[in-house]
Amino acid sequence: MFEKEYDVIVVGGGHAGAEATAAAANLGSKTLLVTMNLQTIGQMSCNPAMGGIAKGQIVREIDALGGYSGIITDKSAIQFKMLNKSKGPAMWSPRAQNDRMRFAEEWRLALENTPNADFYQEMVSGLLVEGENIVGVRTSLGIDIKAKAVVLTNGTFLNGLIHIGEKQFGGGRAGEKAATGITEQLVDIGFDSGRMKTGTPPRVDGRSLDYSKMIPQPGDAKPDKFSYLNAPILKEQRDCHMTYTSALVHDLLREGFDRSPMFNGRIKSIGPRYCPSIEDKINRFAEKDSHQIFVEPEGWHTVEVYVNGFSTSLPEDVQYKALKSVKGFENVKFFRPGYAIEYDYFPPTQLKHTLETKLINNLYFAGQINGTTGYEEAASQGLMAGINAHLKINSREPFILKRDEAYIGVLIDDLITKGTEEPYRMFTSRAEYRTLLRQDNADLRLTPKSFELGLATEGRMRRMEDKQRKSDKFVEFFRKTSFAPEEINPILESVSSATVKQSDKLFKVFSRPKVTMDHMLTLDSVSQFVNENEFNSEVLEQAEIQIKYSGYIEKEKNNADKLHRLENVKIPENFDYSKLKSLSFEAREKLEAIRPVTISQASRISGVSPSDVSVLLVFLGR
Repeated sequence: MFEKEYDVIVVGGGHAGAEATAAAANLGSKTLLVTMNLQTIGQMSCNPAMGGIAKGQIVREIDALGGYSGIITDKSAIQFKMLNKSKGPAMWSPRAQNDRMRFAEEWRLALENTPNADFYQEMVSGLLVEGENIVGVRTSLGIDIKAKAVVLTNGTFLNGLIHIGEKQFGGGRAGEKAATGITEQLVDIGFDSGRMKTGTPPRVDGRSLDYSKMIPQPGDAKPDKFSYLNAPILKEQRDCHMTYTSALVHDLLREGFDRSPMFNGRIKSIGPRYCPSIEDKINRFAEKDSHQIFVEPEGWHTVEVYVNGFSTSLPEDVQYKALKSVKGFENVKFFRPGYAIEYDYFPPTQLKHTLETKLINNLYFAGQINGTTGYEEAASQGLMAGINAHLKINSREPFILKRDEAYIGVLIDDLITKGTEEPYRMFTSRAEYRTLLRQDNADLRLTPKSFELGLATEGRMRRMEDKQRKSDKFVEFFRKTSFAPEEINPILESVSSATVKQSDKLFKVFSRPKVTMDHMLTLDSVSQFVNENEFNSEVLEQAEIQIKYSGYIEKEKNNADKLHRLENVKIPENFDYSKLKSLSFEAREKLEAIRPVTISQASRISGVSPSDVSVLLVFLGR
């Protein structure tokens, strides 16, 4: 039935598994995706949207590296918004509302059109391990499939347990059974495992809602897109809507708290802090009389609606009674109730930065199995695991992104170095170099790396080089070109900025906060230069950011260079920390457990103090 031996087997067809399969196959590895249901490849298990704060940056990075998430989001989008536009460009975050069914279909078609990718529908119940090496997987039918590397992307399916009020039943997702066998085997081998929780809101019939009582939430007037390639731009969009809970809704929800698995002890695991259930919100923020509810369509044509902000595991009768009291939901009809799900994960400090496990060679973990939450976080890990699995079995150097190179680098370093005891979600605040890691320059940062790997196509690379060349040329034009006071002062007066009395360079006046590219384009010299060189909106945006934020960008680059000095101080692989008596007990314990690769990574471990770092530097002769 199968190849004698695959190069890479990917277990699980969610966002992590799909990206891992695409990456390994596109690099040339004969890859098999084994999933319990081929109809749910790339399924949006929770909200029908991609991107958002920091998450949008990750999708752009995946696209720049040659992953599929960006282009598939663009093909299935029904609305696009650039969030945080009122703030600086480091905070701008793209987000798309998607057609759930089309999104999964586009993923399936993209993978089926990927050379070297094979598919098989069945549950993987065990791993084939010889000594400290993975050699394949075993299915529930008892079929052994051999492989040089295996990537586990099991999502919420490992011993998944669904809770609705006092009812509970096994499942990895509504209507789908849980996966068993893998956790128990990995624990027997010596891995630590834990339990996490996530939840989802009710899905309702949009025909039963009164949108006239809600606040419309349209997309951007000029929608952008995720992919740097020639993806389609939305010509029409669907509105989302916003409404609010009330004190009455909260009181109705509280009536069911005694039957809530969150409060009666049935659920013992920790849920996502930044996406709490509605019962958690009204319990933790008892002083608030209302919370926002976002009413999100599930697609272009379906009437199914996602009730964002009303995630819950309360009994279905309590959910229904409370939701009927939300403005616009008075006649609501349920498609299905909300629920919570508990599942197994493995603390990610048991991994290397390549996402390979420390205990078993050529075994990789990606996605919620590592304690993360979110499609984007999962997809980025899948991409990196697929890349590194291919590189490892071909005896090539690993591909690791640093914290100043990508949000993906921040995400993986946080997981490996700090671990997580609650579902990890990416935020811009987690990235200390976020001015460098903007959504607009992900292609400039990462496409050359991907091209060198062999993942990004030559066409993608040439497109990026053209953007870089034109942006640099435009910035240089502003540095060299002077203006006359009489042509610039009307602009400065219009934005209440101090006028000038003598000529100076355009770069200097363009650096002022209120002066925009639109203002600059009213100058004949600038508009003529733009037209002559056929600069597009990407080039204009890139040049504006480079000029306005040049001081901040230079400062962050200098800080990153300082970090790299410690990043270059390697710690021997089997270093014996016990012989360093000057280390604190906590530092010695953490360093032994995590086994950092560099002094820089060691310095980021919770419990390792600056004095501990100094001891290490002295011992290593630095």
